[in-house]
Amino acid sequence: MRLIQNRNLYQLTFLPTLFPVNCYFVVEDDGLTLIDTALPYSATSILAAASKLQRPIVRILLTHAHGDHVGGLDKLKKALPDVSVQMSVRDARLLGGDRTLDPDEPQTPIRGDVPKPKSIVTTPDVLLHDGDRIGSLIAISTPGHTPGSMSFIDTRTQAIIAGDAFQTRGGFAVTGQLKPLFPFPAMATWNKEIAIKSALRIVDYNPTLLAVGHGKMLENPVEHMARIIGR
Repeated sequence: MRLIQNRNLYQLTFLPTLFPVNCYFVVEDDGLTLIDTALPYSATSILAAASKLQRPIVRILLTHAHGDHVGGLDKLKKALPDVSVQMSVRDARLLGGDRTLDPDEPQTPIRGDVPKPKSIVTTPDVLLHDGDRIGSLIAISTPGHTPGSMSFIDTRTQAIIAGDAFQTRGGFAVTGQLKPLFPFPAMATWNKEIAIKSALRIVDYNPTLLAVGHGKMLENPVEHMARIIGR
């Protein structure tokens, strides 16, 4: 595992040279907010990293319900039973294995490594909606990769943790835009048109830092984001 700090944000990367999967610690006054839980085996390293930082994990936020973002959830919840697990009300259905679409949603199939029913036993303690406040973070509804994908902006620094709304591995792209050197986020994207609208919404927040699920963090990303959305 690789650990990189940028201000009050820590990026934890698993398989950094082959198939980088990121999760994040956000430092708060009461401890650490963990955003995403990476792969099933990642839980042990996440707990060790928190111990090294000498801060407790006080809550877990999930950007969306794909296996490389929720894989370590059950092990972490077992180790930290009092920690609140929070995710969007929409993707909580995916976490439970429900791939059905609402009548008002585009009927393109939900793709990617969605958990099979009952394969993950943890259920969210809090169901998030757009605009909800969690410590220093604000939840932003950014569907596209999945119907209930969320991003989180730190109100202190304007850093955005965007899950798979963008990727920086294999080339900078909006989710759904195929990058041959790292095609997996595109292959797992539910709806490209909605993903572009969500990308534009993220730009409107004028982030100072973009932190994604796959690839390095990007400083001062707005100009780069606008350019790739234009493509």
